[in-house]
Amino acid sequence: MSSTAAALSPGEQLRASYLATRSFTDQIVQPLSAEDCTVQSMDDASPTKWHLAHTTWFFETFILRTQSDYREFDPEFNFLFNSYYNSIGRQYPRSRRGLISRPGMQLVEDYRNHVDREMSKRLECDDFATQNAKLLQIGINHEQQHQELMLTDAKHMLSCNPTWPIYRDDPFDRAVAERAERWIEVPDGMHDIGHEGDGFAYDNESPRHTTHLHATSIATTLVTNGEFLEFIQDGGYERPEFWLSMGWATVQQNDWDAPLYWVQQDGRWHQFTLAGLVPVDPDWPVTHVSYFEADAFARWAGKRLPTEFQWEAACQIAKRSSDVSLEQEPFADVLKQQNKCIHPTRSPAGLMGGVWQWTCSSYAGYPGYRPPAGAVGEYNGKFMCNQYVLRGGSVATSSNHIRETYRNFFPPEARWQFTGIRLAND
Repeated sequence: MSSTAAALSPGEQLRASYLATRSFTDQIVQPLSAEDCTVQSMDDASPTKWHLAHTTWFFETFILRTQSDYREFDPEFNFLFNSYYNSIGRQYPRSRRGLISRPGMQLVEDYRNHVDREMSKRLECDDFATQNAKLLQIGINHEQQHQELMLTDAKHMLSCNPTWPIYRDDPFDRAVAERAERWIEVPDGMHDIGHEGDGFAYDNESPRHTTHLHATSIATTLVTNGEFLEFIQDGGYERPEFWLSMGWATVQQNDWDAPLYWVQQDGRWHQFTLAGLVPVDPDWPVTHVSYFEADAFARWAGKRLPTEFQWEAACQIAKRSSDVSLEQEPFADVLKQQNKCIHPTRSPAGLMGGVWQWTCSSYAGYPGYRPPAGAVGEYNGKFMCNQYVLRGGSVATSSNHIRETYRNFFPPEARWQFTGIRLAND
């Protein structure tokens, strides 16, 4: 913490964090038109306008509406912009969010401004900040998660336009040829897994516990486009021996023959990015692959995907090592300062950053896990079924979410996030 931040009162610190988060959301939305913000390109994605309203609804519902002197902006919003909190009330169907043409963008902006004024005014009181500190931290982190979703959902929306429109015409970060492949050795034995300490973490990162791991090695580099192209050229999408049964069925049903956003033009593979359509660079990490594709590639390569516990143990070992850096390459400040395209162009020096990395671990609670009481308990625990865990964060992930214990999770067919592959070897 800087000396300036340390001099602020708890209320001032939370107020500054809240306003900075909300301002950065507006910066993400700035390149999009009002028409862009209303489109829902698939059931898993949400319109930008809905993200803007939902993140505002979170602060209004869980904090402001508990204050006796607060006047609700519009009671109908509790139905339209509630995502999945059954204990709060009914929700508008997720797959139909693109049909919510009203309220329009201007009214949603008025809603955000209304809630921001109320929150900012109340956060001038340290007692209010102290009483609501936990919910404020969850709300800020929740909005940061939606910032990532806004980018990935907008990318999918733009990719559906046959003219390949550009979100922002920023240059790509300098591509660096992969360094020699190395491996972090995780020894057989007992390892401590999970979050502990005073820093923010979600409930699904705890409790910290000890688990036995078999000896394994975790690659220090991500799988590249060039390596994945070898898989394609070797008939990877046509050879069922590499695929799980559900994965093979998904490939057949959807006619997959390459990662999402890859298209062939003039006999050469190109990929759609937030800076438009560009030739596939063989040195960039492969991204936008499903768990099924990651697992099939690993089998083809004679390796496997790590468990999430082996991945975390490797992070701990790397942190103690003198020759493996944990330098991170998160989304932090990319739009604010660096003006780089949000796309992974190289492996991070450590295990965190670049792309979300599929593990072979099903998403479940740790031993002793109990969801928090109340509606906030629906945030993570209710999704512990039919999902796989991803680790590491991506170029679109807020920097303070990139930590060794952070657990993301998606169904195995999902690939519109910045998801990639890190291999393990026994």
